Amino acid sequence: MFDRDAFGVNKNKLITRRMFVLSGAKVIVFTGIIFRLFSLQISENKKYSSLSEKNRLKAWKLPPKRGVFEDYFGNTIADNYQVFQLHVVPEEVEDFNYLIVRLKNIIKIDNREIRRIYKKKEKQLPWQTLIISENLSWGEFSKLNLFLHELSGAKPVFSVARKYPQAENFSHVLGYVAEASTQDINNYSFIKENYIPGLRVGKTGLEKALEKELIGTSGLQSYEVNAHGKKIKQISRVEGTQGKSFRTTIDQEVQKYAQKLLFGKSGSINVMDIYTGDIIAMASSPSFDPNQFVHGIDSKEWNKINKDPMKPLINKSVSSLYSPGSTLKPLVALSALENHVIVPGFTHKCEGEMELYDHKYHCWKKKGHGYMSLRNAIKQSCDIYFYEVARILGVDRLSITAKKYGLGEKVLRGYFLEEKSGVIPSTKWKLKNIGRGWVLGETLLTGIGQGYIQCTPLELCLMVAQMANGGFEIRPRIIDDGTVVYEDIKSYIDNQLQKFKLGLKEKILGY
Repeated sequence: MFDRDAFGVNKNKLITRRMFVLSGAKVIVFTGIIFRLFSLQISENKKYSSLSEKNRLKAWKLPPKRGVFEDYFGNTIADNYQVFQLHVVPEEVEDFNYLIVRLKNIIKIDNREIRRIYKKKEKQLPWQTLIISENLSWGEFSKLNLFLHELSGAKPVFSVARKYPQAENFSHVLGYVAEASTQDINNYSFIKENYIPGLRVGKTGLEKALEKELIGTSGLQSYEVNAHGKKIKQISRVEGTQGKSFRTTIDQEVQKYAQKLLFGKSGSINVMDIYTGDIIAMASSPSFDPNQFVHGIDSKEWNKINKDPMKPLINKSVSSLYSPGSTLKPLVALSALENHVIVPGFTHKCEGEMELYDHKYHCWKKKGHGYMSLRNAIKQSCDIYFYEVARILGVDRLSITAKKYGLGEKVLRGYFLEEKSGVIPSTKWKLKNIGRGWVLGETLLTGIGQGYIQCTPLELCLMVAQMANGGFEIRPRIIDDGTVVYEDIKSYIDNQLQKFKLGLKEKILGY
């Protein structure tokens, strides 16, 4: 028999139980929400505030500012100027092809440049900065900022570039800067620490040798940006420090004149102060414009420079070795006098040729010079006279004198990484390097600056400078580092002048 009252009671209990469970679930869920809100607002407040701040703030590393170069009189020969660039991080770009199409219309990128951009993009990682343009005009830079909300991943930036006011006149002295390579970054910690996309570093000359001191330190700039990455306002700016500046010993006007004299020729002109060793000019021809390398040289122009048979990229003053020829003859005479193998009045007859062990050696003047004194032999550059002097002197004694006057060693060691040292032969040198004994005929050839002997033009300049100052040893320099004590030099010159006057007086009076 069905009991309605009992069923009603059980139904009420079931509903009450369900209500209790639902209420309990509501309490648990509500408690969980409260706990999570508490966690987000209180416990993890700093974490999410930081994340929010990072999304709102962007930091840009500022390029380090290189030190400048001046000539001896304070004229700037390597400077810096501000440039505007466009950087893109491919990883942050939604549609790279669309971005390039938009940029083509905004900053007028030609098809050749677009191919270069795509080629460069393929070579680097997605998160690495891709430089679209190295040197934007102010109008292009302003227009980019106006359309930045349409250019996802694009970043217009301020940068610093090198400028060479004298262009080709100082290209071999200063060298040039170009974009830092992976090798540069890995090999030099000071480049790695200050690296920003597009950083330029020294590749040759003084720019390369003094890079560590020139580079300076990078700064940091923070901006508040909107959802599109457009800068709203600057939050902070920490300036880097400019690299050390250097004053060279070069005289700008003398350098320009030397380069002018070499125009259209392949050669080198070096000018040195005979007392201080200061390099007043160091010209090499043909030259090139180092400004072309600052923003990346065009491939066509690079091939033109690189394939030029006159080798404009080579600093002939320090990197090329030549037979000194007749420029060595005064040193041969000096060595013979110092070693007492001849006297100032020594004479020898030049008949245009001489024979030694069935081999004939010729003078440049076919009919000969006749009887030659030492003074006239130097004046006429008589080969026969110096064959004879070298024969009497011997190559080993000549080698000692040559090294004493600066030949066979780097002149500006440490400043030009491409500098070579000359070859000063001797009997031991030939045996060690060639594995054969020395023969007398080779001594004769060395006496007129031929044969195995080789020198850089700067070595010969040092040799002549030290002969001109009376044999006073000088240490050449191209950076004015404050090491020259002019009082000591003045004292030396006064002593030399006094000796000359006394010698002249003795000669006149005959005692």
